[in-house]
Amino acid sequence: MKTIKFNVMVALLWGAVMYAQEKATFLVQPYLQDANPTEITIMWETSLGEESVVEYGTSPKLGKRANGIANDINFNESRVHEVHLTGLKRFTTYYYQVKTGKLVSNIFQFKTPPFASDNESFNFLAMSDMQIDHQNPDKFSEIVNKGVLPFLKSEYGNDVPDDLAMVLIPGDLVENGAKYEQWQNDFFEPAQNLFAEVPVYPVLGNHERNSNYYFKYFSLPKNGTPAYAEHWWYKDYGNTRIIGLNSNEGYRDSREQFAWLKSLLEETAKNEEIDFVFAQLHHPHKSELWIPGEEESSGKVVKMLEEFTTETGKPSLHFFGHTHGYSRGQSKDHKHLWINVATAGGAIDNWGEFEGRDYDEFSVTQDEYGFVMVEVDGNKDNPKFTIKRISRGNEHVFRENEKTDEITIYANEHKPETPTVVSPKDEIAFTGDMLKAQPFNSSLVNAYHAASHWQISTKKDFGTLVLDSWKQSENWYYLENRQKGDDLTDEPTRRLQPNTNYFWRVRYRDQHLNWSDWSQIQVFKTKN
Repeated sequence: MKTIKFNVMVALLWGAVMYAQEKATFLVQPYLQDANPTEITIMWETSLGEESVVEYGTSPKLGKRANGIANDINFNESRVHEVHLTGLKRFTTYYYQVKTGKLVSNIFQFKTPPFASDNESFNFLAMSDMQIDHQNPDKFSEIVNKGVLPFLKSEYGNDVPDDLAMVLIPGDLVENGAKYEQWQNDFFEPAQNLFAEVPVYPVLGNHERNSNYYFKYFSLPKNGTPAYAEHWWYKDYGNTRIIGLNSNEGYRDSREQFAWLKSLLEETAKNEEIDFVFAQLHHPHKSELWIPGEEESSGKVVKMLEEFTTETGKPSLHFFGHTHGYSRGQSKDHKHLWINVATAGGAIDNWGEFEGRDYDEFSVTQDEYGFVMVEVDGNKDNPKFTIKRISRGNEHVFRENEKTDEITIYANEHKPETPTVVSPKDEIAFTGDMLKAQPFNSSLVNAYHAASHWQISTKKDFGTLVLDSWKQSENWYYLENRQKGDDLTDEPTRRLQPNTNYFWRVRYRDQHLNWSDWSQIQVFKTKN
């Protein structure tokens, strides 16, 4: 009799388990992580169930199977599943579905990365600050499903994994990283159609609050400082190295992070397969829309990247967010871009709402929603990348995936011709005159005059500068192009000292951040 009762209890328990599995649901649909040419990680979350299975193959018939692990995330029955696929073929399309008990996902696709030696071209997406705005809660869903995905289809016309290699997010994925439900409802759910087929690589913003949920939901490269796994890391895709950094309080001044970055850049300098270095961190060094959001420590990162680029000739950039708008700038003496990729959902930092400043570095600043597309050309003889800002407008002007900014940077140097100075060459009034030079010329097809740099000094070595003026062909600030009508071939001297000898020179830059050599040094003298 006892045996019968025991068997009945076992059957009832087993039945309860099977019933529970039948009632299991996806809390987070499958999403991709940490892709390499021969491996990738697939993750998802279910309301219950320990089984973590991915079926995959090079056709929708699948045919292969891999098991993984399930981890607790919120001290309840829900589980985050993680399966690592290995032995894949490089630059190949795969189909997959995930299984937990009787719960089975749809079939999705992904494409493995190429080797750098394959010289393949690819695209990736950068966007940030999609934390929910409770006055406009569906904005991130709109950015993805009416912005990114339709843009990919209209611009490139293929399956999503063929058109997009990865998604970078420099912080503020959710409004409060300590709130479990926000990860499901406000981040993963709106973007599930994108993240299921393209690997996503975020870094921490201040709104994540260094939450444990962040580290449980993401499986980022474990190549940072061992004690700070996933706080900073790097990922290579083709000829490009992506560096993720943590600019939050408690980490932004970390000696360990800067030592790691220094070592990584030294290794990258010797790596002949890497043409471009793109870093992402949350906080800006400078912000035209919101000065209080600036962080001095981010400037240290910028300086390290600038020096790396000038020493190696490898162009670099840093993506950031925090300020809710778009900005595109460039370093004066280095082939380094500054790109604010916000906002993908958070309330816009509108012009005049906060303290701002017109910085020399920035050519374009826009208070708007949108995202940034990056097209990397892997041509081994003349590699380049193109940045495109795709706008969704703001509360005043709606834009349907309108390209509002674009810049292309070449790995190879294409110097414009050295400018020829015109005047002054003799005496001028000490109250000031106009420096003049010949028009811009370049052997590079379609290159145009994008910046001029003028210097006046009392010393021939220009060690002491009386004037150091750097201007762009455009300077969009507060909805106005402050450089309109300036052809960059002349510059006022301002008031000078009387009866004094001065030296002056000029150099020109094209829109690809190539500087010419400095002009011949000219001398003039001010009258009494």
